[in-house]
Amino acid sequence: MKKMEEKIFIAGYGGQGVVLAGNILAYAALKEDKNILGMVSYGAEVRGGASNSSVIISDDEIDCPIIEEAEIAIILSQESYDKFQSKVKKNGFLFLNSSKVNIDKKREDITIVEIPATKIAAEMGNVRVANLVLVGALIEKTKILKKESVISALNIIFSGARKNLVYINECAVKKGIELAANN
Repeated sequence: MKKMEEKIFIAGYGGQGVVLAGNILAYAALKEDKNILGMVSYGAEVRGGASNSSVIISDDEIDCPIIEEAEIAIILSQESYDKFQSKVKKNGFLFLNSSKVNIDKKREDITIVEIPATKIAAEMGNVRVANLVLVGALIEKTKILKKESVISALNIIFSGARKNLVYINECAVKKGIELAANN
């Protein structure tokens, strides 16, 4: 049986939950007894500045934290798309927040899943869950993690005083799964 190693790259601007999305994927992978490694990068002004995170999920030990090319990417903003879309390797997946990203010329060598995540999140009552809509789409299309593991990760990350945020984030993940299943 082939061992799994997936390199995931998430990019947007500060405040879009780029790091949070990476953390949720990492905690979910831990729930499934997978090895993980992650890195984050912030722009100079954090909220509103460029931000990206990467997560490597593997069945085996991970040798290097640097991702030159990713099998999977979530892109939340136009600036991030312009800068990082080439980071997705051939036959990879690119999950786009089409509320914020316009594509002039589509790459033919990858699977592009366009979801108006910001619009959907606003309709749900919290624009800040757009990242989780795309996380839901990612787990539906790639099957690298189980929905239950992601929901469990939400309960870890949003504990204590932030426990009230579990429900809206869980709804966002489920909405992303639903949209990706029909996309």
